Parts: sequence; C-alpha cells; structure tokens
Amino acid sequence: MSYLRYVALGDSQTEGLGDGDEATGYRGWADRLAERLARLDPRLHYANLAVRGRLATQVRTEQLTPALRLRPDLATVVAGMNDLIRRDFDAGRVTACLEDMFTALTASGAHVATVTFPDIGRIAPLARPLRPRVLDLNARIRAAAARHSVTVVDTFPHPVTTDPRLWSPDRLHASPLGHARIADAFAHALDLPGSDSSWSGALPPLAVPGPWHAARTELRWLATFAAPWIRRRIAGRSSGEGRGCKRPCLAPVNQPALEPPEAPAG
Repeated sequence: MSYLRYVALGDSQTEGLGDGDEATGYRGWADRLAERLARLDPRLHYANLAVRGRLATQVRTEQLTPALRLRPDLATVVAGMNDLIRRDFDAGRVTACLEDMFTALTASGAHVATVTFPDIGRIAPLARPLRPRVLDLNARIRAAAARHSVTVVDTFPHPVTTDPRLWSPDRLHASPLGHARIADAFAHALDLPGSDSSWSGALPPLAVPGPWHAARTELRWLATFAAPWIRRRIAGRSSGEGRGCKRPCLAPVNQPALEPPEAPAG
C-alpha cells in the first residue's frame, strides 16, 4: 500500500531525541520511516506533531485535533513512557488516551500504528521495579490496538530492544542505531516493500563489565541524567516547556514544514 499523508504523534522518541542534537536538529525513527515511505512514493507528505516531555493526555489534547485536520492516511501514535516513570502512573488513564486517538484516527480513515515498550529494567537497572507497569501497559496497548485494527510494533519480546547500543547515554531515548531499528520495525509491521524482521536481530556480544565498572557507570548515570530529571519533577517542570513540534504541517520529507504547504495529492 502507498501512503501519501503520514502524521506522527507522540513525545520525545517520536520527536527524535537521541538522533541528532539541538544544533543540527533531530532526525529520529519517524523521520527515518517517512524517508523510507517517500522512497516508495515521492508524493508522500509528512508532519511530526510530537513534543518532548508530553504525557499521554497531553498528546491527545494537543496533537489529536491538529492531526485529524491533516487527514492522514497513516498515523503513528507513541505515548505513555513519560507517564510510566512517574509516581502517579495510571495504566488505565494512559490506555484511555491512546484508545481515544486510535478511535478518532481510524474513524477518519487513517491506518494507525503504535508500539509496546521494552523491558526498561534491563536498560536501566534502577528502573527494575517498574517492570510490572510495563507488562500491564503493554497488555492494555495490545488489547486496545486489537479493538481498532491498529498495527502494533511489539518490542518487548525481543532482547535486542534492551541492548545498550540502541540507547543514548541517558537511557531514556534511542540512539541513532536504536531509531534506525525502530523505523525498520515499523516498516516491517506495516509490511512495506523491502522490509523484514532483521530489525529484531541481535548485535554482536558485548564484553561484560566488572562489578566496579558497572557500579561506577550506574552512579555516573544517576548523577548526570536521573538527578536532573528528578529535580525537574520536584519543580513541576517539563523538558518540553515552551516548545512546539518540529513539523506542524504536511510537506515533502526533504522540505521544512513550518508553514502550511500546498495540499498533497490524493
């Protein structure tokens, strides 16, 4: 199937953090998927409404209506990780927000795709107590997706999704290699020509660090990344404060989307 209007909704992963920087801009898995779709059909127009730090309810409130106005024939919805790591996490509330988006977007005629979350306790050992939350939320995502014929990229069963090489040093955002794997996973789930299951293949083995090295690594991560995140939570601040999305309008992949472009074909 050829897609002409792809709209991505979500938070920092969909915005592309971890794949680029503030100076050069962020690419990310959604951009990579859009590039792949454009190679299949150069008429593709792409918008990315994702903003870092957004909770699932914010994604629904801020991004769903603009997405529907763009009349996508393909939409990706990825949200919930920012909720999952908070003290007041409510899996039912997150799933309700996701299902609202699934309902509205599929009713508008879009093919919708989403994702489950990997075992974050294997990515950041200090997050191991959150594993039951991941299992619960993933089960709810799969069930909601099934009710609306939404395509699911199921990452949790694949050990490679917790390989540290697929994650940035902050362990919250995918690395460039991780974003590339996520894009390939979506392409495979959407059955795009040339896609396959190689995204889930294991990387060459890593040397196992000694206990002292592992302990120093965890302390460095705690001081460099976890502590600032905790300070922001205590202060009630978000990394996305004052930020807008990077591609609010549909436009060809190789063009900026800061102003309303000419309507795409189809």
